Amino acid sequence: MKHKMSILFYVKSSKVSKNGLLPIYQRITINGTRIELSTSKFVEKSKWNTAAGKIKGNSEEARLLNSYLDILKNKAYEIEKWMVNNNQEINAQTFKNKLLGVEEKQRKLIVIFEDHNKRVKDLIGKEFSINTYKKYETALSHTREFLKYQHSINDISIKQIDIAFINDFDFYLRNIKNCNNNSTIKYVRNFGKIVKQCYINGWIEKDPFLNYKGKVKENERTYLTENEIDSLLNKNFKIKRLELVRDMFIFSCFTGLAYIDVFNLTKSNIVLGIDGEKWISTHRQKTESASKIPILPVTQMIIDKYENHPQCNNENKLLPILSNQKMNAYLKELADICEIDKELTFHIARHTFATTVTLTNGVPIESVSKMLGHKNLRTTQHYAKVLDRKVSEDMKILKTKMILTSQSMKSG
Repeated sequence: MKHKMSILFYVKSSKVSKNGLLPIYQRITINGTRIELSTSKFVEKSKWNTAAGKIKGNSEEARLLNSYLDILKNKAYEIEKWMVNNNQEINAQTFKNKLLGVEEKQRKLIVIFEDHNKRVKDLIGKEFSINTYKKYETALSHTREFLKYQHSINDISIKQIDIAFINDFDFYLRNIKNCNNNSTIKYVRNFGKIVKQCYINGWIEKDPFLNYKGKVKENERTYLTENEIDSLLNKNFKIKRLELVRDMFIFSCFTGLAYIDVFNLTKSNIVLGIDGEKWISTHRQKTESASKIPILPVTQMIIDKYENHPQCNNENKLLPILSNQKMNAYLKELADICEIDKELTFHIARHTFATTVTLTNGVPIESVSKMLGHKNLRTTQHYAKVLDRKVSEDMKILKTKMILTSQSMKSG
């Protein structure tokens, strides 16, 4: 945002007129880039003071011409002052446009961000989920607050977004908004998607996020053990809503589908697989990647249980799942009732499928990745890291057996 500007006047010997006069030019240099403009004035070569950048002597002609050059210089400095006071980006092109009265369309960050979010909102259910929209709205809110806090302005030119701005925004989220590391990175990256789009559209010359070093810290993924799954399965609930929530959660535990993907399932998503058995075939809303999962006995039992449920028949749904907010609220009740000492959310079911249901039981990670609809095997490998704990527990059992065998051999 800082700039350096200098102004000088000179004559062009290469453009001498027919009557032997030299044209006077104004050179404005901003951050090393030159702007050269004709003053439309001429002077005899012998009368020009190159060092001073003006006409020699005190004649009437000299006073008038030098006064005119001073007016041009003052005009340039007035424009510089106005651009600084109005938070305008100052470079050779923007300054020249302002000096010559050429109007440049100012693209503002908040206006672009708002337009982006409106498009996301209009595509909810087609390309985006309501949660994606809310995510961008929160990022927009933080960006607005940052501009007011840091710069006392409501909006800013996208050309003024640089790595210093991004790092200041990162610091603001951590220090003023008290966001943890991962939330900070999430908000900055959502903001970055808007800036990246501006770069792709050619509205800015380079992507300022190339030098942003924010890194998400990997959190340990919570999942249910086999005993905890059995505790849920074997519990008889007198309250129907809790029974329904349990069934939807277990369905996800044995399919690996996220909430929105379960919500979107219809009976047409049940197909015959390559083995002639029933499969669920769908596309993940989050990544648009294909997800094909063989239907396990527990899964089929739940599908059959709700086949004729009024909500399924009226809304063409495979399952009568509640809102994500209600599901997560009721799951906390389930955890208390079943004495599961974990903060249950619907997404834990997906983690449970990846770990306890599949990887722990020897399903190859490539197959798990395909069923989860992951685009990259590295995403699935996070679940394999979780299982290091199980490897440790299994090896402790083996070690105990080996100690007992060794003791038996010694006593024999």
